[in-house]
Amino acid sequence: MAVSTAFQPEPRYMEQALDCARRGSYTTMPNPRVGCVLVRDDVVVGRGWHRYAGGAHAEVDALVEAGSAARGATAYVTLEPCSLHGRTPPCCDELIRAGVGCVVVSMRDPGDNQAGRGINRLRAAGIVVSEGLLESESRALNEGFIKRTQHGLPLLICKLAMSLDGRTAMASGQSRWITGEAARAEVQQLRASACAVLSGVGTVLADDPALRLRAEFWEAQEGHPPELPEREPLRVVLDSRLRTPPTARLFSAGGEVLVITAAALDSELAEPLRQCGATLQRCAGDDGQVELLTALRWLATERECNTLLLEAGPTLAAALLSAGLVDRLLLYVAPTLLGSMARPLFELPLERLADGVPLHIEAVRAVGRDWCVEARPAPLAR
Repeated sequence: MAVSTAFQPEPRYMEQALDCARRGSYTTMPNPRVGCVLVRDDVVVGRGWHRYAGGAHAEVDALVEAGSAARGATAYVTLEPCSLHGRTPPCCDELIRAGVGCVVVSMRDPGDNQAGRGINRLRAAGIVVSEGLLESESRALNEGFIKRTQHGLPLLICKLAMSLDGRTAMASGQSRWITGEAARAEVQQLRASACAVLSGVGTVLADDPALRLRAEFWEAQEGHPPELPEREPLRVVLDSRLRTPPTARLFSAGGEVLVITAAALDSELAEPLRQCGATLQRCAGDDGQVELLTALRWLATERECNTLLLEAGPTLAAALLSAGLVDRLLLYVAPTLLGSMARPLFELPLERLADGVPLHIEAVRAVGRDWCVEARPAPLAR
């Protein structure tokens, strides 16, 4: 089947491929979220998505559904088909073998040593390749994977709940619940889509959170295939002096808990935590505190964390923000006032207006009775 080099891709099919990719939002990590749609004679003949690491890639999933109808079809893929043999064979070879006529790639592989290799192999096989359709949407879908691949750091999303006057808890520490059920349900989705939930020992001592998904979360996910694991994000506590109590709810809730500390790993405080099932990692700075950049880089390189969801108090949140390590802020604002004695959003003892932290507001939206402000801190001047 001859294919015109003047071929014009259709955005609606890439939108469908992006919808397929989003189905893997909770399960594909540490791999990227990828979707594929096969179209022949303006009819969709196959859809696929990458479900979990080690499973079939989106292109193969779509080819299986399409069968012989894949020959001469156009493949719309949200991420450049892979060219290396990892846990599965290269997807570009599978597309070539199936005889597709065109491949529309939304974005290239973000790895410097892989970008363009799959595309070049497809073109060498005589397949017409178009690039860049809905690229910004594809990049947004895999922002964490891109950052880890290109910078060796996870995407850090700071989630905070506050009153309208910027307070997060009463002076006594009481904070449940500032926001309503709709906002708390959205936070469950944020946890599920993160590779890890990050908190500090201060929050553990004050609130004793489990930081897990609710038992009914997966039951509410329509279309979640029963064969896929109901994964829990890794729970990470930054605890410089190993003050996390072995009785914390973190350890009774199941799943893996990682404690990153500045203390010696043979400390007498370490063994009780190990007996509770905790994994310990040392990332010490010269000041006796956890070195934040080192900890985040270790999570990216050793634990393959694409995205971290920060659920912490004002001290750790301010430290990460001041270090320029926060990529996005999700501020859930309740229509209530807690007063001047209540605890602040960030422990930032600024004295001058010029020292304020500028934010770029991306969206403000209603979440039930509350509001969510989505923002990005301005890059620090280095």
